[in-house]
Amino acid sequence: MAFTLKLPAALRKAGWKVKIRDKERREPPHVTILRRTDAWRVNLRTGNFMDASPDPSAVPDEVVNHMRSHWERLCRKWDEMYPDNPMKNDD
Repeated sequence: MAFTLKLPAALRKAGWKVKIRDKERREPPHVTILRRTDAWRVNLRTGNFMDASPDPSAVPDEVVNHMRSHWERLCRKWDEMYPDNPMKNDD
């Protein structure tokens, strides 16, 4: 089951979501920021946006800052959901 990070009410009302989606086990550990049909993936190992499109600058600082303030929780949740692809990569 997907994990959704609770956002402040104003961001939720504006349509923003932060999730660790289902069926991501083969991808590098990441969290997905969503708004309508747009999706931005952020690598949980590096903290960098993984894709150039849609433009990462379109994500408000408030969303990014809230996500980063819960970074450890997101990393733990990834490891719970995908124990075969953990945050710590020994390779």
